[in-house]
Amino acid sequence: MDYRIGHGYDVHALADGLRLVLGGVEIPHAKGFVAHSDGDVAIHAVCDALLGAAALGDIGKHFPDTSADYAGIDSKILLRRVAAMLREKGYEIGNVDCTIRMQRPKLRPYIDAMRAAMAGAMGVDDDRVSVKATTTEQLGFEGREEGVSVTAVALIYKK
Repeated sequence: MDYRIGHGYDVHALADGLRLVLGGVEIPHAKGFVAHSDGDVAIHAVCDALLGAAALGDIGKHFPDTSADYAGIDSKILLRRVAAMLREKGYEIGNVDCTIRMQRPKLRPYIDAMRAAMAGAMGVDDDRVSVKATTTEQLGFEGREEGVSVTAVALIYKK
């Protein structure tokens, strides 16, 4: 078996009155992402981890924020396309794991829905997707509620 590991990171600013979409799930909140797409930093970090594992570049290479084609796009569509790219190269997704850093709101009630949404977009079982959330104890831009950051790792393989 040919195993590969990739790492991804994304960050977006928060602003009042915008949609907050994380892991493919819209979450009620006073603030949302300033972004070209829906701003789903969790999915963007997972995309980068998967693309990196296959040495296929990054999300900006495949879905540039300068293209009108991706304005407001649902990031689950991007994740579905990334999974298809990997399968075209003969890879399967072993698992993905991401950590969301955000002060508020509490994300525990949404974690299972995020796992299911991302798993569905990748065409894998829910137990291959891990989502964790943490605050930064009011430190840094996440703690001041200026933005959200996500790191992700992914394992892909060829039989």
